[in-house]
Amino acid sequence: MTNNLKKGHENVLRESYEPEGLSIKGYDFNLGVDYDKIIDSFSSTGFQASHLARAIELVRQMRKDKCTIYLGYTSNMVTSGLRDVFRYLAEHRLVDIIVTTAGGVEEDIIKCIKPFILGDFEASGAELREKGVNRTGNIFVPNSRYCAFEDWLMPLLDKLAKEQRESGHIIAPSEFVDRLGKEIDCKDSIYYWCHKNNIPVFCPALTDGSIGDMMYFFKFKNPDFAVDIVQDMKRLNDLTFDAKKTGLIILGSGVVKHHILNTNMMRNGCDFAVYINNSQEFDGSDAGARPDEAVSWGKILPEARSVKVFGDATILFPLIVAKAFVNR
Repeated sequence: MTNNLKKGHENVLRESYEPEGLSIKGYDFNLGVDYDKIIDSFSSTGFQASHLARAIELVRQMRKDKCTIYLGYTSNMVTSGLRDVFRYLAEHRLVDIIVTTAGGVEEDIIKCIKPFILGDFEASGAELREKGVNRTGNIFVPNSRYCAFEDWLMPLLDKLAKEQRESGHIIAPSEFVDRLGKEIDCKDSIYYWCHKNNIPVFCPALTDGSIGDMMYFFKFKNPDFAVDIVQDMKRLNDLTFDAKKTGLIILGSGVVKHHILNTNMMRNGCDFAVYINNSQEFDGSDAGARPDEAVSWGKILPEARSVKVFGDATILFPLIVAKAFVNR
């Protein structure tokens, strides 16, 4: 019994070394409410708060090192109010290259015509379908928005097809997005400012949305109309090769995440990477992969500084922008 007691005591109260690092400490509300200092306190809070603090630090360093900054976001981010945060970054030329999906393009343009409406995650899909209302999470997008978008886009497709026949030039997705930004002529638009500030927008999945549906119908009367995605691969890779340092900010995952990482493989990896998503790595998907997996592919340099923050970008990204782009 004495021997067992001794062993149990040794196992439970095992000697330890003293780790180096910040002492865990949260914000003291006795000091009042200072939102700037609350966010600063995240660095010593632990868990995802500390990862968010590291993300802010890395984005600040990207800017200090004059990195070419890649911003990637999935379409649902533009469905949400993050669209206005992205517009701010484009308006003030705070990012250099954007990669998004079809919804991330078309929904920006649609919002210039009519807004989306806050709804409810629990709203009945069957009832909404009867009423012609589409639901993205707790955001309602009435079908009338897409009808208005079609009325706006179809004449532009006619123009582009005519220009293609006359010049022989097949437009690339980045040129298509640039043209949308020019034609919409609305200062609320992300792509209006990308056009004004010469920020290229790459959309490798351009047809995966309403734009693709409209191109499908348009193709019946204009079978010669085409979009050249290969042209954009060359343009994006050339920009990456020319960059002295690269910093990645990737919100969400899927094709956007992989496209940005893949172009950085051409230069043997990026210098900084910040991921924000909730995807898991157990199924081997690139969506859920942590930064270290990208190191094995040569997409992130072994000595690069990187972090993955698990959480909702609608909450986290405005805080990053506030601390790393607006209040430095």
